[in-house]
Amino acid sequence: MTRHGSAAEESTFVRTYTLTRGRTRPRHLLGLDTVLEAGPGRPGPAQAEECGEILALCRARRRSVTELAGRLGRPVTAVKVLVSDLLDADALVVPLTGPYADTGTGSGPSTQLLAALSAGLKRKWPDAIAYPQAG
Repeated sequence: MTRHGSAAEESTFVRTYTLTRGRTRPRHLLGLDTVLEAGPGRPGPAQAEECGEILALCRARRRSVTELAGRLGRPVTAVKVLVSDLLDADALVVPLTGPYADTGTGSGPSTQLLAALSAGLKRKWPDAIAYPQAG
């Protein structure tokens, strides 16, 4: 690698470090496929300019964490930290879709969803305390 390439790489690393203020982990659990949309809040004045870009992209349409990272040209981990900040400010929200969405009936999650969740938890932690079945 040329000396110029190394300097450019180092510059990108330093910029990412300052972008997240040295933080390497987001406060929220975010997957690569977590979908986000603009919320009612506003980012704080001290947040990076990339936060404004993230909001503009999410106002246009819902975006995944991976798509945001690709469009910004930033590492996914750094984007997750920024998204976490925006979630804290209610500037971004994770919309509930499909079986998780409130249909207005107040019925809550379907029995199929709860059964699948229960089965998954039992597979993950087979030795966990068993609770009696609701009758």
